[in-house]
Amino acid sequence: MSRTIVASEHLPKASPYFSHAVKSAGLVFVSGTAPYDPDTGKLVGATIGEQTAQALRNINAILAAAGSSLDKAVSATVILAEEDDFAGMNEEWLKWFPVDPPARQGAKLPVRVPGLRISIAMVAAA
Repeated sequence: MSRTIVASEHLPKASPYFSHAVKSAGLVFVSGTAPYDPDTGKLVGATIGEQTAQALRNINAILAAAGSSLDKAVSATVILAEEDDFAGMNEEWLKWFPVDPPARQGAKLPVRVPGLRISIAMVAAA
């Protein structure tokens, strides 16, 4: 089975430990993506809504680099720092996926990064 490493030119270079995404078997597997500004590398937003929107903008850029898009998302894992952020994340999520959203599961961030409230991993059709 072939696999292609995907990197978005609109985001900072990925760490040497992981890729932005991997395209294989007709799918795009996007690594956990945080709400960092692609130009400055700094965390964006103080609220969970702002951070959710930025993480999804970053994922959209990664999917575009793979020839895909958010409307082809089939699954997402949303990792939150605080359970109390679930409602605010859902409010923003519905703006991006108003109908037929991808399958989704949630988890709690295992490590505390100051200011980081969310990370999202996604699988989309290529």
